[in-house]
Amino acid sequence: MLVTLIAVGLFSIPIASLAWDGYDYESGNYIEIEKDNLVREGEEIEYYDYASGEYRYGEVQDIQNSGSGAEVEVYDYESGEYRNFDMD
Repeated sequence: MLVTLIAVGLFSIPIASLAWDGYDYESGNYIEIEKDNLVREGEEIEYYDYASGEYRYGEVQDIQNSGSGAEVEVYDYESGEYRNFDMD
């Protein structure tokens, strides 16, 4: 019984609570979508851009499943550009 409760508890942890690593092939930069972000179309997310060494904010425009990950299109508020992330 205890094992069942633990298993159910582990599977009920929302994916949004984990950081998500990815790569922006257009700019050649690694990024990480921070934990506690709801990565859904229309939602604002915070992500870390390793090339600039800073946190950035944007709005998720589109999500497409691709193999074992996803492609996420984000409108970056600061640059005013659309970025495409290949997420693991």
